[in-house]
Amino acid sequence: MNFSNYIQPFKNKSYLQSSFTLLLFFASWSIWWSFFQIWLTSDKNGLGLSGSEVGTIYSANSLTTLILMFIYGILQDRLVIKRTLLIFCATMSTLVAPFFIWIYAPLIQSNFSLGIVLGSLFLSAAFLSAAGIYEAVSERFSRYFDFKYGQARAWGSFGYAIFALIAGFLFVKNPDYNFWLGSLLGLFLLLNLIFWKPESENKAKREIINDDTDASIPSFKEMLSLLKLPHLWVITLFIMFSWSFYTIYDQQMFPDFYTKLFDTPEAGQQMYGTLNSVQVFFEALMMGVIPMIMLRFGVRNTLLLGVTVMVVRIGLSGLLNDPVTVSIIKMMHAIEVPLFMLPMFRYITLHFNPKLSATLYMIAFQIAAQIGQVILSTPLGTLRDQIGYSQTFLIISGIALIAGIFAIFAFKKDDEDVNGDPFVRQT
Repeated sequence: MNFSNYIQPFKNKSYLQSSFTLLLFFASWSIWWSFFQIWLTSDKNGLGLSGSEVGTIYSANSLTTLILMFIYGILQDRLVIKRTLLIFCATMSTLVAPFFIWIYAPLIQSNFSLGIVLGSLFLSAAFLSAAGIYEAVSERFSRYFDFKYGQARAWGSFGYAIFALIAGFLFVKNPDYNFWLGSLLGLFLLLNLIFWKPESENKAKREIINDDTDASIPSFKEMLSLLKLPHLWVITLFIMFSWSFYTIYDQQMFPDFYTKLFDTPEAGQQMYGTLNSVQVFFEALMMGVIPMIMLRFGVRNTLLLGVTVMVVRIGLSGLLNDPVTVSIIKMMHAIEVPLFMLPMFRYITLHFNPKLSATLYMIAFQIAAQIGQVILSTPLGTLRDQIGYSQTFLIISGIALIAGIFAIFAFKKDDEDVNGDPFVRQT
C-alpha cells in the first residue's frame, strides 16, 4: 500500500483550506438545520405548525433562494477564486441564533407572512443559496490547485455528520442551544475565511487579473448567453422534478415522519439525530468512492444511478413504517447524495464552458431545485395533511421515476458535444 497517495493531498494548502471551510460551513448549518422541520412542527419544542404551513415556509425559502442563487452565481464567476462572497455569507451565519430566537420565532407566531418573508431572506443569504456557492468555489479551486473536489466535499459531510449527532441531544434539552452553537461555528468559519489565505491562491489571483485566455473572468454577456442554451433547460427540468425532493422529502417531511414512529417524541428526536449523523458520515465516505464509480461507468450513467436510488428509497419509505426498516432506507441517502452531486458537477464541466461553472451550477442544479420546491412544496405539504406521509411518499417517488425516464432519453453521452473538460472512462 502506497501511503504517499493518502498523505499527498494534505500537503496542498488550498485543499486544506477548502476542506476546513466546507467542514465548518456544513457544521454550522447542520447543528440546527437537521432539526428545522421538527422545530417548526413540534408542539413541545417548536412552533407547532401544520404541514401546509411548513410547505408554505419551504416554498417561500425556495423562491427567495432561486433568485439569490442566480445573483450569487454571477457574482462568484466575476470574483473567480476570491472569497469575498463567502465572507459575506459566513458573516450572516454568525447571526443565526439572534435571528431565529429573537426575530423569526416571534414573527412566525404573531405575523406569519412577515415572518416567512424575513426568514426566507436570511436563510437564503446565509445558508440555502450560500451552500451552492461554497460547493462551486471549492470545485473551481480543485481545478485551479490540483486536488479532488470529492475529497474536499467529503469533509463538509463529515462536519455535518458530527454536529447532526450533537444536534439531537441538544434539541431535546433546548432548541436554542442548537442555534447558539450554529452562531459560534459560523464565527469560526468567518475567521477561517478572513485569516487563512494560502500563498498559492494569492499568486493565482494576480495571474487571473492579467489573463485574457479561457481562464479569464467571464463577461456579464457570456453569463446571460447561458440562458439561450437548450440543453441547460433540459438539465433544469430534470433537476426540478428529482433533486427538488432532497428538500421536500428529506427535510420538509421525513424528520417528523420518522420521529412519530417511536413511542415518545424525545426518543424519536434523539434517534433521528443519531441516524442522520451516521448517514451523513457514510455520505462523506461515499464522496471519495463515487469518483471511482464514475470513472468506471461514466458521468451520465452515474447520474442515472443516483435518480434510481432516489426512486427506490422514497418509494420504500412509503411502503414500510417500522423504525428499523425505515432507518435502513434512510441510509440509502448516503449513496444518493454523492451519486447526484458529483456527476452533476462533472456533467456541467464536460458539456459546457468550465469558466462559467459557478453560474451553470447555480442555474442548472441549485436554482432548478429551488424552482421545483416552489412549485411542489405547498401542494405536497397540503397533500400530506390530507392523505398522510406514506401515500405522499409514493407520489413523490412516481414523479422522480418520470424524471429519471426523461433523463435517459434527454441527457448527452460522455463523448457527445464535449464543450468543456473531456472525460475518459477507465475500462
